[in-house]
Amino acid sequence: MNINTIIDGSKLIVELDGRLDTTSAPKLEGVLKEQLRGISELEMDFAQLAYISSAGLRVLLAAMKLMKKQGSMVVRNVNDTVMDVLEVTGFADMLTIE
Repeated sequence: MNINTIIDGSKLIVELDGRLDTTSAPKLEGVLKEQLRGISELEMDFAQLAYISSAGLRVLLAAMKLMKKQGSMVVRNVNDTVMDVLEVTGFADMLTIE
């Protein structure tokens, strides 16, 4: 999976390309830990995300908990396959999805 980050002031945009699974989730977790300091707005762009596993959901949950303390988090451009996973697991109700 490829992770592209863009910092715009106190906003962090994270673009994911590929599969967010057991193999790639630790990479995303590391990127978020490094770059979320001082960030008040996190945007996760799922336009190129093909799949998300429970390991990926765990990273999303951790990011969501952190961002509730320091700002806001939004998930954008979710395809039908990933949205199905978010809905079945209840994440669709917890996340702000646009």
